[in-house]
Amino acid sequence: MKTKIWAALIAVYIVWGSTYLGISYAVETIPPFLHAGFRFLIAGGILITWRILAGDQRPTKRQWKSALIVGTLLLVGGNGLIALAEINLPSGIAALIVATIPLFMVTLEAIRPGGAKPTKWQLIGLLIGFGGVVFLISPAEIGGPQNLNLISCGITLLAAFLWSLGSIYNINADLPESTLLFAGMEMLMGSIGLIIISAITGEISHFSFAQVSTTSWLGLIYLICFGSLIGFTSYAFLLRNAPISLISTYPFVNPVVAIFLGFLFRNEVITLRTGFAAITIILSIIMINFFDRRSRQRDQKKEQALVVD
Repeated sequence: MKTKIWAALIAVYIVWGSTYLGISYAVETIPPFLHAGFRFLIAGGILITWRILAGDQRPTKRQWKSALIVGTLLLVGGNGLIALAEINLPSGIAALIVATIPLFMVTLEAIRPGGAKPTKWQLIGLLIGFGGVVFLISPAEIGGPQNLNLISCGITLLAAFLWSLGSIYNINADLPESTLLFAGMEMLMGSIGLIIISAITGEISHFSFAQVSTTSWLGLIYLICFGSLIGFTSYAFLLRNAPISLISTYPFVNPVVAIFLGFLFRNEVITLRTGFAAITIILSIIMINFFDRRSRQRDQKKEQALVVD
């Protein structure tokens, strides 16, 4: 199981770090909510068809309700709002703001009934990791020449909160046994919400396939194949098999990946500041994982002692 968890986590680290670049390409000529609707409708349809044909048990009405709630929070509230924000917000800044997800997730996990309470050192690790992400962006990029769109920043922050809320709700939701089937259900239900919003906001009425550039099509295809079919299914697996403290480390790595891809594809300079921030982020992840492991080992010893007594 440990090998599968780490394989899924690495996929989320790398693939989702690259989706900020993919989204920025896709929304150049495809409206944000409509692009996300296309993305999850296709990916969700593929997954559901595959798993039903493979013999997975058909989901119940209650499980479809869970998929509707989680899909709305994660995909409409999370991905849809991020795509909307990236029209006026650089992808690196968006990745930075999304890095607040661990703070939201740990807080929500701590206050939910039966949720795990973070240790002091895990909280310190989260703060160090967030500090490393903040350090990735120079002061000029935060407040100066770029004239950041504050509304877009707020939208991205709301997206991070809704994504965290959906992730926490997912833990105790009524789910099918198949992780892949439920991932497809979330995508399908989320795509319905995204397409409805796209229609309400007038995106569909003003959209024409002829206006879509080759770059945007490639961005959308990449998001479907990698961001959804690989990244999202890996995340769904982690939510059911890995501790929140471990899952919540991925937003620290995603900005590092996003900046590296910017260097490769957009000739962005990687400075000493970027390298130092990357080291800080990696150290915070090691710290969080180390103390999470120690905490679980202590709990197991306590349970064993109670059994012996």
